Amino acid sequence: MKKKAVIILVGLLMIGLTGCTTKENEKITVVLDWVPNTNHTGLYAAQQLGYFEEEGLDVEIIQPSEGGSADLIAAGQGQFGVSYQEQVTYARTAANPLPIKAIAAIIQHNTSGFASPADRKIVSPKDFEGKKYGGWGSPMEVATLKGLMEGANADFTKLEIVDVGAMDYFTAVKDHVDFTWIFYGWDGVSAELKNEPINFIKLQDVDQNLDYYTPVIIASEDYLAKNPETAKKFLRAVTKGYQYAIENPEAAADLLLIDNPEIDRELAVASQKYLAAEYQSDAEKWGLMSPDIWENYGKWMYDQGLLENQLNADEAFTNEYLPQ
Repeated sequence: MKKKAVIILVGLLMIGLTGCTTKENEKITVVLDWVPNTNHTGLYAAQQLGYFEEEGLDVEIIQPSEGGSADLIAAGQGQFGVSYQEQVTYARTAANPLPIKAIAAIIQHNTSGFASPADRKIVSPKDFEGKKYGGWGSPMEVATLKGLMEGANADFTKLEIVDVGAMDYFTAVKDHVDFTWIFYGWDGVSAELKNEPINFIKLQDVDQNLDYYTPVIIASEDYLAKNPETAKKFLRAVTKGYQYAIENPEAAADLLLIDNPEIDRELAVASQKYLAAEYQSDAEKWGLMSPDIWENYGKWMYDQGLLENQLNADEAFTNEYLPQ
């Protein structure tokens, strides 16, 4: 009798279990702007520390195709993406605009600029004369170089521009060009570790209009309108991820390396320590964006002839999905 009772009890429990349904986490795809690096650490920290799961999200982080993250997000090939203010501005002002919107600034100030080996003696845009610049073929590069040189009373026609594509800074300046455009948090820190002195011209130190947000997190307007709560959940988790990276840079670098073991750990840790002070910087909270930054850079791009239409900054970004 006892054996029969146990069998009946187990059977009843199985029926009860099969009658219950476990709600699956909502699947989210995040499209990066480039190969994984320390700009993205907060995303990987949120994933590894369970912050996404706590919000009921099942997040996959992928690298972009040739078209970049903006096109994929606009086409619904991902819910959130990593982009930059320049790309969002182009997308919003094109003849056939892409309805994407920035929802958080990953880094509060532009940490990019022009770098060269110290022995090339390039310390200001005036020194670009007679030099060779290695870029990736963007009209914005040309406009930025020209604008900075004209501001320094330099002759832009005396600068040679070479397309070096995805070639890294060290290879480019060794055999091909005199200077390139870098993010200090990666190539600048790497130069320090390699003990290769560089001169670095930070963009906003020359022209405040060039202090724009790069990178940013984006989503499509349609997705945000239909899924506002999911966007808030996502940014709650991501905010916690970046706050963790700010407070624990070395441990956060190790979290990045779990999914990306090909990254050099020494560089990752050094870069993370640099960015820990840059993610939020002087903002009230991580991710917050200012309309002045969007308006100033949008106007600068328009004045340089880079945009078909003037940017409506209110349509290009929002802070409403950030944690209150």
